[in-house]
Amino acid sequence: MEIKILGTGCPKCKTLEKITREVVEQNGFSANITKVEDIVDIMKYNIMSTPALVVNEKVVIKGRLPSAEEIKQILTKY
Repeated sequence: MEIKILGTGCPKCKTLEKITREVVEQNGFSANITKVEDIVDIMKYNIMSTPALVVNEKVVIKGRLPSAEEIKQILTKY
C-alpha cells in the first residue's frame, strides 16, 4: 500500500505523519509512507487545506487531523 502525507510542514502535518507511521507499525501493515511537502505536488490532488492522507493515490482525509483509530479503520480497508 502506498501512503502519502500531504502537508507543507505545519504541526498538524507532522502529527498526521507521526500517527500514521505509528498505526502502520503497530498493526503490521505493509506500507510505503511518503511525506509530500512541495505545494505544486500537493495541488495535483485538488485539496485546498492540509494535512491530507492519500492511500493508493486516493485522498481519504483532507483538512483535518484524524484519530489513530480512524486511520487504522481506513488502512484496514486497503
